[in-house]
Amino acid sequence: MEQQGMPVYSKIKMQQWKFVMRVGFLLSFIILFYGCKSEKHYTHPHVQIETTLGYIEVELYPEKAPKTVAAFLSYVDSGYYKRANFYRVLNDLNQPINAPKTELVQGGIWKTNNQLATSVPGIPHESTQQTGLKHEAGTVSLARMAPGTAGTEFFICMEQEPGLDYGGANMDDKQGFAVFGKVVKGMDIVEKIYNSSDYNQYLDPPVVIFNIRRL
Repeated sequence: MEQQGMPVYSKIKMQQWKFVMRVGFLLSFIILFYGCKSEKHYTHPHVQIETTLGYIEVELYPEKAPKTVAAFLSYVDSGYYKRANFYRVLNDLNQPINAPKTELVQGGIWKTNNQLATSVPGIPHESTQQTGLKHEAGTVSLARMAPGTAGTEFFICMEQEPGLDYGGANMDDKQGFAVFGKVVKGMDIVEKIYNSSDYNQYLDPPVVIFNIRRL
């Protein structure tokens, strides 16, 4: 006599099919969720400095230093900082005793692509008097010679540096340097760079910057 209902083999196949369908639905949901998930939103632009010692995240302040930030981001977007480096350090041991001292690390393309670094037009100087920004621990600022000559080279302060602000003692012209951002993650990486070996203020060897990119 013929057995009533679905054969056992067919029931097993049906259960397997339902299981595959559930798994497929779950995977599709996960992919859709993460694919549609919006990128992290920042009130201010953020960039990531990717080095051989780790990553450093910097927040930029375009509403206070618009010309400086615009120029810096144009260098980032143009790929100028690919294979750049941190090459200079100023600490208590490598500065003249009778000179105003600072503690910082400096980076950019001055050593890796000097031709490009010297060809960049100078950025109009936005002093700390204009911006209201100060040189504090983690501050990112532009290196320069005369006011308006700053370009691709930047430095990160290790502590508060009033001598670098407008009216400070570290520059004869008293115009200070142009602050445009601050480290918000990775200050421990900056410390590692700062504590690397140096010779006459230059890191030996330099710390490679793979790239600087927007977040």
